[in-house]
Amino acid sequence: MQVSMTINGEVVSDDVEPRTLLVHFIRESASLTGTNIGCDSSSCGACTVHLAGEAVKSCTMLAVQADGLEVTTIEGLADGDVLHPMQQAFHECHALQCGYCTPGMVMAAVSLLDEVPNPTEAEVREGLEGNLCRCTGYHNIVAAVLQASGSGKGES
Repeated sequence: MQVSMTINGEVVSDDVEPRTLLVHFIRESASLTGTNIGCDSSSCGACTVHLAGEAVKSCTMLAVQADGLEVTTIEGLADGDVLHPMQQAFHECHALQCGYCTPGMVMAAVSLLDEVPNPTEAEVREGLEGNLCRCTGYHNIVAAVLQASGSGKGES
């Protein structure tokens, strides 16, 4: 089955099996490996991308469901060498350890701020509850999201 979508501004087309997951299409057909496969059950959020502007777990969607739509991955957030404000905040707040959850966490956090531009700490924690981190304890992740919101609450 032929599938075509715009990923990070580039049209990507490929012939795939109908059961191909969006995460596999991104990693294999588009050769973008920033989107991680963590659990294959939608529990961890490492595969979070934006589909038509909404955060989705790409391990729960078929590539054919994204046919004709726009996808943004972690690689598409930065503007050349200039990091997206959320990526910069994660860097400045040391909001990562092993880094495996980071792409999905950043994508979920960007989506959260699109919905709640000036969240409280509780709203950040609730907004990211679908993304798991096994290393950091979330304190610095929450601080980074608050910093990226411009509230200054994330600054230590």
